[in-house]
Amino acid sequence: MPFTPFDWIDDEARRRAAAGLVRTVRPRGARPESLDLASNDYLGLTRHPEVTAAAAAAAHRWGAGSTGSRLVTGSTALHADLERDLADFCGFEAALVFSSGYAANLAALTALSGRGSLIVSDAGNHASIVDGCRLSRAETAVVAHADPEAVAKALRAHGGRALVVTDSVFSVDGDAAALPDLAEACRPANAALLVDDAHGLGVLGEGGRGALAAAGLAGRDGVVATLTLSKSLGSQGGAVLGPARVIEHLVNTARTFIFDTGLAPAAAGGALGALGVLRREPERAARARQVAAALHTRLTAAGLTAVRPDAAVVSVRAPSADAAVRWAADCRAAGTAVGCFRPPSVPDGVSRLRLTARADLTEEQITTAVATVVATAPRQAGTDLSG
Repeated sequence: MPFTPFDWIDDEARRRAAAGLVRTVRPRGARPESLDLASNDYLGLTRHPEVTAAAAAAAHRWGAGSTGSRLVTGSTALHADLERDLADFCGFEAALVFSSGYAANLAALTALSGRGSLIVSDAGNHASIVDGCRLSRAETAVVAHADPEAVAKALRAHGGRALVVTDSVFSVDGDAAALPDLAEACRPANAALLVDDAHGLGVLGEGGRGALAAAGLAGRDGVVATLTLSKSLGSQGGAVLGPARVIEHLVNTARTFIFDTGLAPAAAGGALGALGVLRREPERAARARQVAAALHTRLTAAGLTAVRPDAAVVSVRAPSADAAVRWAADCRAAGTAVGCFRPPSVPDGVSRLRLTARADLTEEQITTAVATVVATAPRQAGTDLSG
C-alpha cells in the first residue's frame, strides 16, 4: 500500500487509544436529557428567560453576526454597553470584549509582554494561558503550583519588565490562587499581575464580582483581569479588564482583537442580561459555593477522594484515564452528566471527574448526583491519588 501524507495520524490514533486518551464529540439535544454537572453554567443562567430574551432581542436588532472585526464593523453600541457594565461590576476602569475567553488571554499575554520581558506562570494554569505564553515571545518561567515564593524568586532572578499570570480558580481541582500573596510578590519587582478570573466571576466576591474584588485588588494600576462570558454569565465570549491605558494598548496591538471577528450581538446581549440578573440576585454566588461544599462533603464522606473546592469546581480523583472515561460514561448512562479530565488536560497526570456546582441545583438533585457518582465509582477511586 503506497505511503500517504497522513499515515502518521493513524499511528497517533493508535497511541491515544492505547493510553485511554481518545476524545469524542457528543452533540447534545436542545433540552437537557440528564442532570447537568458537566457544564460551566455556575449560576444556572444559560436558560434564564431574561438572558435568552436579551440574546434574542440583540440578534433581532443587530443581526446574527457582528459582520467584521471590532475595528471595522464589529463594534456596536451593545458591545460598548457590555464593556462599561463589566468594568463597573468588577471594579475596573475599563474593559474590552473578545469573541472568546481564549482570545482574551492570548491578547493580554502577547500585548503586555514581548521579547526581553519575563512571564511567570503557575504550572496549573489553563491551556489558553500556556498558549499565550508561547506566542508572546517573552521568556517564560513556569513555577510550582500555588507557590508565591517561587514567583518572587523568578522575578528576582530576572530584574526587568515582568508579568505574573495565574488562574484565579484553577479549572482542574477548583482551588483558588493566593492573589494577595502574588500581588505582594509582584511589588518589589514592579511586575504586573494578570489574573484569569473565568471561574471566579459570578461565584467569588461580593455578589459574584470575582476573585480580584474579593481580594481587594480590583482596579489597582498594576492588575489586569481576563474573564469569560460563557460560564457564570451563561453566554459566550471573553473580556480583558484593567486600567484604561492598558485597554487602549490592547486595542492597538492585540492581534486577537484587531484581526478576529467581533463577538456576535446575541452573545453580548445575553451577557448583559445575565449581569442584570446577577445584580438583582447576588445570592446566586453564595448558593453556588454552598452547592460545591455540599457535593464535596458528601462525596468524601462516601470514601471518594475529592479536593476541597474554593469556588464551584469539585474535582474527584480517578485511578486511571480509562477508569475516568468509564466512570463518566456510567454516570451519564445513569442520568447524571459529569466532566472527565485526563492528560494532557491535567498538569499532574492524575485523571479526574469534574463536577460543576450550579446555583440552581436543588437538594434533591445534589443527593441524586452524589448517589450516582458513588454508585458508579471504580473500586480504586477511594484511594488517595493526590501524591
